[in-house]
Amino acid sequence: MNRLQNKTALITGGNSGIGFATAKEFLEQGANVIITGRNQAFLDEAKKALNGKVHTILSNTSDLADIRALAKNVQQITPHLDIVFINAGIGKFASIEAVTEEHFDEQFNVNVKGAYFTIQSLLPLINDGGSIILNTSINAHMGMASSSVYSATKAALLTLARTLSSELLPRRIRVNAISPGPVSTNILSKTGLTTEQVDGFKISLANQVPIGRLGEPAEIAKIATFFASDDSTFVLGAELIADGGMITL
Repeated sequence: MNRLQNKTALITGGNSGIGFATAKEFLEQGANVIITGRNQAFLDEAKKALNGKVHTILSNTSDLADIRALAKNVQQITPHLDIVFINAGIGKFASIEAVTEEHFDEQFNVNVKGAYFTIQSLLPLINDGGSIILNTSINAHMGMASSSVYSATKAALLTLARTLSSELLPRRIRVNAISPGPVSTNILSKTGLTTEQVDGFKISLANQVPIGRLGEPAEIAKIATFFASDDSTFVLGAELIADGGMITL
């Protein structure tokens, strides 16, 4: 239970869903944990749920000013990081005929631009031999209708895992990606769908998963722990698909 002992991790979007589950798992594995989020009330709730053991930083991944201030805010807590989990992201779906510039920019600003410049901001703080983990999606591999923008953002993160792994070789910082399939989180409630549509969509997705159910955030968190720990020191530029067999079977 101490795979991350004496390591310090930062998780973006750590107040809910996969990010929250990963914060809990990292704590159980002995890490010091910092989570970011764009809503102070949600951060406070997450900290309370984790028995006050995490540090929180109010930071909006779509705001470059917040991103540029992130490293300074982290340094008020710790001088160095060993693990950065780029988890914050959004997903909205629309046909190409219905996509607006706002729809396009919002997702790229959070999922790609925000991710990229968060890594840039934190890179000087990451110890040599550290780990960067990108939360992507199996949508990067699928031709799902109405997901063209979202899927493109996740595909961009996959290439980033490879290119940054190559670029950061001199510092032995490995960059890897997790591509979850459908996971039971509240992200679907933020897509603009009604409650009935969300429930129907979840049933439809579960029927497409060979294992017969949606994934749980805690299952993805355990994969993040592998990439964060020294168990993965020979793994870089890799992608681990966790989808219950949805695209692999």
